[in-house]
Amino acid sequence: MSHLARPHGVAALLLAAGLLLSGCAGGASVPTAADGKGATADAAGASTGDARGGLGRAVPDSKTEEQTVRPREIPSLGPKTRSQIPEDSRQAVVVTGDAPDSNRATLVLYERDPVEGWRSVSDPWPAHNALKGWTDDHRQGDLRSPIGVFGLTDAGGRLPDPGTKLPYDRGPAFTISGVGFEGEQLAGSFDHVVAINYNRQPGTTPLDWTRPLGPAKGGGIWIHVDHGGPTQGCVSLPMARMKELLRWLIPEKRPQVVMGDVTALGR
Repeated sequence: MSHLARPHGVAALLLAAGLLLSGCAGGASVPTAADGKGATADAAGASTGDARGGLGRAVPDSKTEEQTVRPREIPSLGPKTRSQIPEDSRQAVVVTGDAPDSNRATLVLYERDPVEGWRSVSDPWPAHNALKGWTDDHRQGDLRSPIGVFGLTDAGGRLPDPGTKLPYDRGPAFTISGVGFEGEQLAGSFDHVVAINYNRQPGTTPLDWTRPLGPAKGGGIWIHVDHGGPTQGCVSLPMARMKELLRWLIPEKRPQVVMGDVTALGR
């Protein structure tokens, strides 16, 4: 995760230790903190010579013809994006950016029924993303959010667990201070976070510094509490929505975040 402006307190100590993340919140620096198709049945059989239909006329029997069942897809997602969602995933957090260079986005929650397919289970929620928008090739400090489909397995924050079923790491290392890109206060941004599994080791605290793709590819990309402005690379939500998201996520449903600008997600 890229760095936020002027970290203080515990965050400053961690910063000095070199545990910096790219992506979360906004500003010049960031503290240490912690990524169906149904078959079409054959038509009902027909008979000839039946008294109801006359000689040589085909009359359908009493069976009801089965219809093709096509599970619903998530609107606005193209085939490439859909193919990246694991087949056994039953929860999706879809973050759609207004434009490739926009730092404003909309977040909608979806659940998948094995027969009926995907359906939305929330209203559109306003969100922020990185200052300069989105990228297919995220780099440390580029001030863009990575485009793609990533798992959601771990959470944490400065405040107590609000009731999530994800592993939740609470501690003072999630403290942040300073100001963002628009002069807004960053305090409280990491009160609750969900790690996005971009360039990180799943199953670890959001504070974990492991970067499987290497440090140049950035990391520390989270969903966290909105501070009223663009982030370094993360996605941010108002506090009430952040708590709602944490309570909704269920590990057994293999939740994924699908994120990017509207054009990229339509591919």
